[in-house]
Amino acid sequence: MDILFQAVFALYLGATITALVCFFNLNQRLRLMARGLLGTAAVLHTAYLLIRYFAAGHTPVASSHEAVSFFAWSLTMAYLAFRWRYRVKNFAAFVLPLIALLMLVALFSPARLVDLPPAMQSWWLPVHGMIALMANAFLALAFCGGIMYLLQEREIKRKRMGFFSERLPSLEALDNLNQHCLSIGFPLLTLGIITGSLWARQAWGTYWQWDPKEVWSLITWLIYAAMIHQRFTVGWRRRRAAIMAIVGFAAVLFTLWGVNLFLGGVHTYAG
Repeated sequence: MDILFQAVFALYLGATITALVCFFNLNQRLRLMARGLLGTAAVLHTAYLLIRYFAAGHTPVASSHEAVSFFAWSLTMAYLAFRWRYRVKNFAAFVLPLIALLMLVALFSPARLVDLPPAMQSWWLPVHGMIALMANAFLALAFCGGIMYLLQEREIKRKRMGFFSERLPSLEALDNLNQHCLSIGFPLLTLGIITGSLWARQAWGTYWQWDPKEVWSLITWLIYAAMIHQRFTVGWRRRRAAIMAIVGFAAVLFTLWGVNLFLGGVHTYAG
């Protein structure tokens, strides 16, 4: 399995480098090459997750390696699904580096198969874990769109149309991207918290324990809830929405990693 994962990482890295080079020189052949590498990586990554599932006997989201790997796979699938329906110029140049970074973290995380503690031996593991990580994937797309928006806006405000203005979509298109990603990511985030509470009730007899990861999940949810509320009530769009998408994703990352590193709690990964 290790060799397969390393091959998948190499393909993601190759797709990332190709997409970045294409972003600079706008070579159509490189764009097609990046798509081919990403598609191949997605297929092999799916195979890796399936092999790990059968080897471990549970959905591969229990350890740090598994969770980050599944996050990277979810982001890949979310990007491919998004690209199938919408066309966002050079979106890959911002999404693929994040996928490669996640894979790098997974590569250096312990990949050994772990035995699940009794509380995690539940059918809620695949339900909650997969929903939560898919939510993170769509929120990551909004984060990438937010960065693109701020770069494009900065160049427009300087009235020096050049590098980014030629390579990035219009501000309206990027704002719509933000809205579309949130319209999927936020409901999934909400469902992830609900399924987590139901799982907690089954495992520990209570829906909520104010565990650090539960608290930060709630904080993350409140950030996105406030963003959506302000967007549709007082018109928080464009720059404010882009900044909030970046802030919200920072909370997502802290919930995923920071809590385990600095706060601990009952939700710490098994390995």
